Amino acid sequence: MSKVLIINGPNLNWVGKREPDVYGSKSLEVYLEGLGDSVEVVFTNVEGEIINILQGAEENPNYKGIIINAGGYSHTSIAIADTIRAMSKPTISVHISNVFNRETQRHTDLVAAACMGFVGGFGLRSYEIALLGFRD
Repeated sequence: MSKVLIINGPNLNWVGKREPDVYGSKSLEVYLEGLGDSVEVVFTNVEGEIINILQGAEENPNYKGIIINAGGYSHTSIAIADTIRAMSKPTISVHISNVFNRETQRHTDLVAAACMGFVGGFGLRSYEIALLGFRD
């Protein structure tokens, strides 16, 4: 059975306690566990680890696609964007909040620009919506 890999970047391990008015009060880890065994979920606060995970996923035949919430790196990481552009696996960028309703520096999303699609602004449900992009 092929899976979708969900990669979560910096501070997303704190969803549920970080800025609950923006991200809600439910733990992202608990929420994503509820999506079942068709997904595999990783969290890291380290940019280079995100790149290593992406490269590993590209080589792994068990993944049919990737959902990435690169957090703050979405707006700054040319390296993550370049990695996604070099990959053949379909990748969808996700944000919990609507970044275009937030601070101006969040309006540029280098990672989303490298992905096949983008979902944002639907709270934790943004992940479920992105999963629809990988239906067989």
